Amino acid sequence: MPHSAAGTAGTPGTPRVLRAMNDRAALDLLLEHGPLSRTRIGALTGLSKPTASQLLARLEAAGLVLATGTTEGRPGPGARLYEVNPAAAYVAGLDVTPGPVRAAVADLTGRVVGRYELAAPGGRAGAGAASAVRQVTAALDGAVKAAGLARADVHRLVIGTPGAFDPGTGRLRYASHLPGWHSPAVLDELAAALPMPCAYENDVNLVALAEQRLGAARGHTDFVLLWNQEGLGAALVLGGRLHRGWTGGAGEVGFLPVPGAPLARGVDRAGSGGYQELAGAQALPGLARELGVTGIPRGPHPEVAAALVGRAAAAPDEGAHRRFLEACATRLATGLASLVSVLDPELVVLSGAVLTSGGEVLRALVQAELEELAAPRPRLVVGDVREHPVLRGALESALAATRNEVFDTIR
Repeated sequence: MPHSAAGTAGTPGTPRVLRAMNDRAALDLLLEHGPLSRTRIGALTGLSKPTASQLLARLEAAGLVLATGTTEGRPGPGARLYEVNPAAAYVAGLDVTPGPVRAAVADLTGRVVGRYELAAPGGRAGAGAASAVRQVTAALDGAVKAAGLARADVHRLVIGTPGAFDPGTGRLRYASHLPGWHSPAVLDELAAALPMPCAYENDVNLVALAEQRLGAARGHTDFVLLWNQEGLGAALVLGGRLHRGWTGGAGEVGFLPVPGAPLARGVDRAGSGGYQELAGAQALPGLARELGVTGIPRGPHPEVAAALVGRAAAAPDEGAHRRFLEACATRLATGLASLVSVLDPELVVLSGAVLTSGGEVLRALVQAELEELAAPRPRLVVGDVREHPVLRGALESALAATRNEVFDTIR
């Protein structure tokens, strides 16, 4: 029986597939290095000059690359430079919190071209799916307008939320504090309101993606990210892929039983207990007070905790500050010991304002404590992605999927 055209196009080793592989390699190089000449692309890919020229002509005709100028001013004759066409596709990301909803739009190169922040909606606990739809569409439209685009120009949207949507039921779990998002109809209503494909991801998982692609975890395939800001949670990357668990709850360590904190029973309803109560932002102002730290500011727990840790790390030899940092490190390492004993990761990334404010001083103390409490010895690093890391991770997730679709030249 003769092969269909589709079957032939997808057969490994056929000229069309090999051309597509070369196309993708060239596009990835242009994303990584910026504008490149035909000669440089040929050298990096191993392609001959005629083949590189044909490749670039093909990609330019497809609207995937642009000729952006020449190498004039350098020794030798000027050569045309090529780069990925940033307008070939746009993506959007949202960071949904009980407070503000942040949105951003990026072009295909990853450059952010529009941002918007929707003020805290002040929804009630029983708010329905319509409330979530209003939040998403208002925030998205604000970012799209700031980018000078229309909603229909967005190729894909990724939304980050606390908790996770159970793949079996479609309901949001582990985030009872997010009004309007627990209706069983919320995903269907969002799908009806949005013209583009939309994916949903746990917020801490998105921070891990951002660190894996842009930050401290680049080049690492097995790592744990510990997040401490509004809540305390973790993300697990195993074999280079996010591990979400059967119901999306992998990494929900806030209620993890740990020595020194009350057991959290009925965790779907519990407001305290476990690792969160031992080492989360709400526990640290009281700990500082007990250890003699003075001048404790007022405000939301995450901001106060980050300020206290940052101030102590700036003067680590002062008695009360030293005691506070050491106690924080012990508490953080207590929960981390359980995670690394089970997973044995290569790396642990410390992220969220409470942890990053402690910098290298807190990192070293946690590393030393962890080596006392657990047999595995992963290296601890402080996260590099500091500016809205959930939002950045949402954009990176959307970009990865969109590039796979847009860069597929087998047609």
